[in-house]
Amino acid sequence: MNESQSQGIKGMIHLYRGLPKPVYALFIATIMNGLGIFVYPFMVLLLTQHLGYSDAWTGIFMSLSALAYLPGSFIGGKLADKIGRKKVMIFSQLLASAMFVICGFLGKSHLVPLFIFLNLMFDGATDPARSALMTDITTQENRQVSFSLNYLGFNIGFAVGPVVAGLFFYSAPSWLFFGNAIAATVAIMYVAITVPESKPDQEAIEASYHTDSTEKAHDGGWLSALLSRPRLLILALCITFFSFSYSQSLFALPLYTTQLYGEAGATLYGSIMSLNAIVVVASNAFLVMALRRYHPLRNIAIAGVLYAIGFSCLGLVQTPIWFYVLATVYTLGEVIDATNTHYYIANNTPISHRARFSAVLPVIMGTGHAIAPLIGGQVSTRYGLDVLWVIVGITAALGTLGILILYWTEDPESRKKNLRKIP
Repeated sequence: MNESQSQGIKGMIHLYRGLPKPVYALFIATIMNGLGIFVYPFMVLLLTQHLGYSDAWTGIFMSLSALAYLPGSFIGGKLADKIGRKKVMIFSQLLASAMFVICGFLGKSHLVPLFIFLNLMFDGATDPARSALMTDITTQENRQVSFSLNYLGFNIGFAVGPVVAGLFFYSAPSWLFFGNAIAATVAIMYVAITVPESKPDQEAIEASYHTDSTEKAHDGGWLSALLSRPRLLILALCITFFSFSYSQSLFALPLYTTQLYGEAGATLYGSIMSLNAIVVVASNAFLVMALRRYHPLRNIAIAGVLYAIGFSCLGLVQTPIWFYVLATVYTLGEVIDATNTHYYIANNTPISHRARFSAVLPVIMGTGHAIAPLIGGQVSTRYGLDVLWVIVGITAALGTLGILILYWTEDPESRKKNLRKIP
């Protein structure tokens, strides 16, 4: 690709050409998954309006349910590095789907939260294997674009999913669970058929010891491997601030829209979530092309600024058009964050510990997501949602500052290795 192409429309069209075939298979499977994400965007409304729990109790449940992800993630990461990615993905995803099928039959039973909890545990076991597989089948030259395509696929599906879920929410809430389970099952079976096992063999691991690659294997357990990559640990801690902020789009935002508009707020919220996906689809390639020459940490800091602006201003608006504007702002931050954070982590993860790093680091980065409903529920109950949005904006700004410090202190040799390789 020549210089002029890489900056124009042709460059954007060619961006996703020539990738490994399994990447395209995962892209299709991810679209299927995105189409069926019905439950989690409406989790707060399911618990408060469908099952009758308070805002505070819902916040506590959502924070505690995030803990279900931990054992599943650690076990799944360990097994995926030992026995293979596909076996763990298929078994865990089928169990996760089974939990949602049970929820669909339970109706308004108070056992529903228990099976949601179990779904999260099994889903937690699936994610590290999926992430490691994606890293295995790519190289540093095509990884950022491949991750971008996979992220694009999810949002193509997700652009439709919440709209359908919004229609089901009051008329047929059980189908939120059934539809989610069906889509996830179809997607994982497609992966089982089309994507080969990718776990690096011992020969590849041994060969990496004799290189200076940022993916060089580590001879030791996951903790010593993680401590050998301290900058990844610091990055994960900074991203925690972002995850706290972004999680409020799932907790505080639906409460805010229904507070302002009543039942129509659920429809507005569903349309905001769909807009989120549409913006991702429309801007993904452009943002990758525009920013791929710059260091990923610098780009992540830009994402943090957009988060801070988008979320802090939500408490100032009450008309739908401004919700859409601010959703566009923080979604652009999401795109930049997603297409740079995972790329940077994958390129600096030892080949011998990919699945385990894919288990541990998201848990650290997701700590903010775990505590966000708990804190959000308490703040909204005591002080109101307006105050919560201010706190969310400040949190995003603190994360941005941490990322900038990490970028400014990276040594020149590491900075050179982490710049994008543009074919």
